[in-house]
Amino acid sequence: MRTLIRAAAATVAAGLALAPTAALAAPSPSPGATTVAKAGTSFLTATTIAAGQPVRVGASTGDHLYWSFRADAGQVHEVGVTVTFGKPRSGVSTWTVDVFDGLRRRQACTAGAQTPTAEATATSVTLGCTLRRVRPWAEPWSGDPLPGTYYVRLSVTDLPEPDLGAPIDVDLVVGAADAGGGSGDDGELAAPLVPNTRAGTVLAAEPTPEPVAEEKTDLTGWLPQAGSRWVWTGVGGVLAAVAGVVGFALTRRPRRR
Repeated sequence: MRTLIRAAAATVAAGLALAPTAALAAPSPSPGATTVAKAGTSFLTATTIAAGQPVRVGASTGDHLYWSFRADAGQVHEVGVTVTFGKPRSGVSTWTVDVFDGLRRRQACTAGAQTPTAEATATSVTLGCTLRRVRPWAEPWSGDPLPGTYYVRLSVTDLPEPDLGAPIDVDLVVGAADAGGGSGDDGELAAPLVPNTRAGTVLAAEPTPEPVAEEKTDLTGWLPQAGSRWVWTGVGGVLAAVAGVVGFALTRRPRRR
């Protein structure tokens, strides 16, 4: 019985691990798009590309390669990279693709192999990163993706020293899909939060204001009302004065004749 349970759990875990990879489709180049054959080495020198424009560039292992693209509100972008090795290598290497927004904030990937490891016998390695939907607005403290220029950086984070500087070929494509202009994170408000249950009536003419009654004044209008704090303050003052006089009369010494 335990063996059957363990086998079923392993099958479910394997299915869950393979499901996202199988469902993820690599971006494809747009028909007739011009191939870009260069890459930048920093944010300032990043090569500008468009969504669906293929990139194929030769580089050396250890280089940091940068590209930039424009993102509009409502779009979901997917970055696909394939690194082909030109000669055999001496050990395993770990590659990373990072995406930054215009403020140089690193954006999280919702799918894709962002940091795969290539074995020494592998001839190529595939990387991918699917970004979150670009929002039309966000709070200043949040890190949500906003419209603007985005940067893609390809680098190797771990490799044997003898493989540093080995030639590689890099193929990159940035795909863009329109997810709609609505706020997919916050949803849509279908009905008022507080319905109006006390609707008023439509007035055909301007209502006549009611006459204001004149206030009656008398001689006692300036006196404080009974029980007010002014009455209690006066009564307290009188009692304190009487108590002072009585206390002084009881405690003073009689005069000698």
